[in-house]
Amino acid sequence: MHVATLPAPAALTLRLPETTVAGCLNCLSVDVEEYFQCEVFRRCVSPADWTTYERRARPALEQIAGWLADSRSHATFFVLGWNVPHLAPVLRDLARAGHEIACHGDGHEHLARLNPQQLREDLRRARGQLEDLIGVRPRGYRAPTFSVTHATAWALDVILDAGFEYDASIFPIRHDRYGVPDAPVEPFWAVTPSGRRLLEFPPLTLAWGPLRVPVGGGGYLRLWPGGWLRRCIRARQRRLGGPTPGTAAVMIYVHPWEFDPDQPRLPVGRLAQWRHRVNLHTTTDKLRRLLAEFRFDTAAAVLQRVRVLGDLPTFELAADGVPDSPPC
Repeated sequence: MHVATLPAPAALTLRLPETTVAGCLNCLSVDVEEYFQCEVFRRCVSPADWTTYERRARPALEQIAGWLADSRSHATFFVLGWNVPHLAPVLRDLARAGHEIACHGDGHEHLARLNPQQLREDLRRARGQLEDLIGVRPRGYRAPTFSVTHATAWALDVILDAGFEYDASIFPIRHDRYGVPDAPVEPFWAVTPSGRRLLEFPPLTLAWGPLRVPVGGGGYLRLWPGGWLRRCIRARQRRLGGPTPGTAAVMIYVHPWEFDPDQPRLPVGRLAQWRHRVNLHTTTDKLRRLLAEFRFDTAAAVLQRVRVLGDLPTFELAADGVPDSPPC
């Protein structure tokens, strides 16, 4: 593991939203995508056919907005550009309420299927939708399926070139579709193949002996008991005052379709179906209990605060080469 502690680049300054939750180091993020856009359905749903499916994300987003208002919390919404025209009214309401509107790309393509020029075009389209229809310039980016890995390290330079101030695409675990298991588990500076640095905010994990257990959201949030998840957040928070304190920052993520147990079933195998649908009926209760016990803020605001707490570690994401064309 290539980890060192270096001072942050002085030139990078994150601009906070007008309204933030004072002192909060917990971030709630929402990947704004429809159920049929998930990677698990890639083989049976072509992006060319997306317009033929019922769009169901908006009611869940409106519910989440209400829960956040009740709990006096804020969140970051990583929005898929393709969805912006349909969701523009609710996204503008979220921005006016002090939530952060960030970028999830445009076509929900796993980075392993793209080359640098294709990613540039994807980011250009997504940013254009957010800037033109919502009136915001997104500061943060999350790759579909957390697909920044050692094999796609080249993407970090493209993300920086596109003007993003931070990234939230590296999951520090082992997984069959994503993961950088040797990456830091709290916010860090990711060193790009060109030698530049990009601020990174990974989802919550738990150390279990030599293993890292994913905790921070999605199927993991649905799989683990809610009480255990809350204990994991409290354990991370206690680090702030310990003998060797870290930043104690927590990143949780959810998707609108995870609050929709009645969504249509799509024709995939049993394992893929289980991955997508396991415990969908529990997501609402788990998130509402989290919001009742903890305060949450935007990724930009939390990252600003953790930088004040001290120098963040720097991690070199070793590149496996830059593709000239996407793999088949």
